[in-house]
Amino acid sequence: MRSTGYSAALLLSGLLLTPLEGGMGQEAPWSQCMLPAADTARRAERRSMYVAMDDGTRLATDVFLPTGLQPDERLPTVLVATRYWRAVDGQPPSPFQHLLAQYGYAVVQVDVRGTGASFGAWRYPWSPQEVADLGAMVRWIGAQPWSDGTVGTIGTSYLGNTAQLAAATGGPMLKAVIPRFMDFDAWTDLVAPGGVVNTFLLNTWGELIHALDLNQPQGPPPSTVRRVDEDRDGALLAAAVREHQANPRLDEATRSLTFRDDSIPAWGTGIGAVDTWRWRRPIELSKIPIFGWASWFDAGTANGVLHRWINWSNPQVVVIGAWSHGARHHASPFLPADAEPSPPGAGQDRAVMCWFDVHVRGNRNSLRDRKIYYYTIGEERWKSTSVWPVRGTTRERWFLASGSGLTPQRPRPGIDQYAVDFEATTGTTNRWFTQVGGGDVIYPDRAEAGRRLLTYTSAPLPRDLEVTGHPEVSLRLATTAADGHFFVYLEDVAPDGQVTYVTEGMLRGIHRRLSADSPPYSQLVPFRTYLRKDAMPLVPGEVAELRFALFPTSVLFRKGHRIRVALAGADKDTFGRLPADGAVAWTIHHGGPEGSYLDLPVVPRR
Repeated sequence: MRSTGYSAALLLSGLLLTPLEGGMGQEAPWSQCMLPAADTARRAERRSMYVAMDDGTRLATDVFLPTGLQPDERLPTVLVATRYWRAVDGQPPSPFQHLLAQYGYAVVQVDVRGTGASFGAWRYPWSPQEVADLGAMVRWIGAQPWSDGTVGTIGTSYLGNTAQLAAATGGPMLKAVIPRFMDFDAWTDLVAPGGVVNTFLLNTWGELIHALDLNQPQGPPPSTVRRVDEDRDGALLAAAVREHQANPRLDEATRSLTFRDDSIPAWGTGIGAVDTWRWRRPIELSKIPIFGWASWFDAGTANGVLHRWINWSNPQVVVIGAWSHGARHHASPFLPADAEPSPPGAGQDRAVMCWFDVHVRGNRNSLRDRKIYYYTIGEERWKSTSVWPVRGTTRERWFLASGSGLTPQRPRPGIDQYAVDFEATTGTTNRWFTQVGGGDVIYPDRAEAGRRLLTYTSAPLPRDLEVTGHPEVSLRLATTAADGHFFVYLEDVAPDGQVTYVTEGMLRGIHRRLSADSPPYSQLVPFRTYLRKDAMPLVPGEVAELRFALFPTSVLFRKGHRIRVALAGADKDTFGRLPADGAVAWTIHHGGPEGSYLDLPVVPRR
């Protein structure tokens, strides 16, 4: 059955570092690749050591080599760089590490600087020093007697970012990267989507990594980080952990975050320093092929992978599924709660092995063309495209109307009053909670939750309607506060009244100004800078337009179903309350030439 909540133990078990095992569905186009036979008799054997970086800082490193390695045998290597402990004390090699050994790969897994059993201090995620260390690790691998001089990287979440960023400094030995569920633009896709600060993520993740850096037991069962082989009495680990005490507390450092250009004194920089898109030039110059994974239901990872697709010239294959963070669970809300991931874990393994087989080993199979594979919920079907938006996409406008209506015809002018219910929530198994631990994404029937929201629902659809891309909303409203959070949910209403979550978007009122500046990368959504200079507080009682995108999706609204838009001023379990106290009321304007509306990216049915 689907799990709920999250567990730090999942981060430590290796499950989120690599794909999992299971069956394989034939609907995935990448399943057609031909792989050489695996040597199932081989297993992964581990050695642990310290590897010195260019400045002398020593990083704890595990090397996994296949059993029976001959003196003249040279192997390609898969590098994984983590800040969640490369292994816990007593942990055997993982099934995926054994699988790589069976296909003739070495695996190198390293604690990034200032974490796990490594020395040094960790200032903030993916700092220039951390990225430089990735290049140093690739060069170290190339100098080992068992290495054939070729390297690929893989990782999920934080490790997905290190897998991607290795392309900036890895040099010619790095041949391919597989960043899974990574962060392209941390502000818009995770930390503060729409400028709404993700207090759950910053606080929970900050507390977790602080405990990990101090080697506090995690579990169950209670476990600590694995020492390197030479550290028989634990003195080296203890010395490394003392250096970690200089690591800033992320939850404390980001507590007053409001604007993208806010300084974070403990970091010596701002939140923008963690954005992967800033490394575009060296990564493009590397020409390294990228196999990117994301989900419609995992924070904004799908938003990020699509923006990377349209902005970077590297050879890319993208896969966007209906998964939890890390793809351990199927997340389509139209399927039963215990549905198996599509493809199951073994299919994910196969796709990874095919990518490395092509780009690290130089063999040929089906994973060569620049393409996006994406999953349509409601239809529960994989599709592919070589362009984005999907060819033939049109924008279809639906207007908010009196009587809680949603209509494709412009209605007469009207208003609705809404008293913000600050108890509204999407729960604790949503697209944001899965980011910490990879727990399942479960949105129960939203009919009851909708009683706290302001909703607008269409008539039953006369035909199937496929929506693939970024929906957008324009809300014309007045509010009694100078700032606030505005959430919009796109939902499906079945003939029996069941309400199914599809996607969401949000905006903080102070960030409502759209920018005429050139964006730092090409955008698929209305552009705003989130900089202090562009702050635009709401004027209580004055009508304002809030125009913003929802996170991308691919969904089939079935004939006879209805489309619903739900508005909220809070999601209490994930995002902080704004304003901090007091009652807030909205007046929503609809109909006429300046009414509120929803734009849907509609794809023609094949």
